[in-house]
Amino acid sequence: MDIELARTFLEIVRSRSFVRAAERLNLSQTAVSARVRTLENHLGRPLFLRSKSGATLTPAGEQFLRYAPMFVQLWERARHQVAVPRGRRAVLAIGGELSLWHPWLLDWLHWMRRQAADVALRVQVDVPDSLARQVAEGVLDIAVMYAPQQRPGARIELLLEEQLVLVTTHEAPREAGSGDYVFVDWGPDFALHHGLNFPEAIDSGLFVGLGPLALSYILEAGGSGYFRRRAVASHLAEGRLHLVPGAPSFSYPIYAVCSARGDDGLIARALEGLRAVVHDSER
Repeated sequence: MDIELARTFLEIVRSRSFVRAAERLNLSQTAVSARVRTLENHLGRPLFLRSKSGATLTPAGEQFLRYAPMFVQLWERARHQVAVPRGRRAVLAIGGELSLWHPWLLDWLHWMRRQAADVALRVQVDVPDSLARQVAEGVLDIAVMYAPQQRPGARIELLLEEQLVLVTTHEAPREAGSGDYVFVDWGPDFALHHGLNFPEAIDSGLFVGLGPLALSYILEAGGSGYFRRRAVASHLAEGRLHLVPGAPSFSYPIYAVCSARGDDGLIARALEGLRAVVHDSER
């Protein structure tokens, strides 16, 4: 199937209009309609219902929407793999959750540039569900995540058993639930155990979805919150932060989700780098 047919289909879904899709694709409405007819002929089912208010999906269109993004993503992956940049032997595609890119995966990028300079890298940041899906579909070789779910077409390897600890800028430590407590969203498992231990902290006036942002905030404004032990180690040593005595710590493991469709040698090299970065961070 011509990949442009899938692209056109997705653009109509996004814009909910053949007219707007034609404008965004820089095509005539006739060309867009012709592509949809060709796609419908391939599938043997109508995909859109057209009306004055726009275009809506038929039941067959809803089903095709489950697969169209995968067609486009796999094509992009194939294009990147075939069109390996000059001077490189292969392309490795890796993704990670936002809170893992700085500084941990940033250090990994430096490692790869030093130790595997002949490998071109394609990197992205995304949400967990999307990352896991792209690995299973072969769009990504590796996704570095906190709480992956097992899916067909992927294997999961533990990289690091991280700990979340409660720290504060106050020399007289304050527990979670105090007025300047910052709730950091470390995922559903953390929220569950946090709620069991600190039911009153749900009333915190500040919720932050990114650990590094929350840490920078309390270092500047003062306060307390749960953070990765390695991320706060230097601040604890300098006396800028203090551990809250008696506060529970929470396990926060980091995993590499690897595609069964990827190059085993490339993935092994990337995992070697990830583990090397972990080892260096533990010194």
